[in-house]
Amino acid sequence: MEDRIFLLVKCTVRTSYKHIHEAIQELQSQTLLQVSSTKNVKVLKTEIMQLKTRKS
Repeated sequence: MEDRIFLLVKCTVRTSYKHIHEAIQELQSQTLLQVSSTKNVKVLKTEIMQLKTRKS
């Protein structure tokens, strides 16, 4: 069976940005994500879903 699941990631950050949206945008574009397959689950595709942040 093939299906789609959503895994949430909680991050605590300290940033010099004035607006947290800038930090979120930077993390979204520069984070490398690895989710490994297991004995019973084969990972077919992973991606970071882009949060719609306001423009600076």
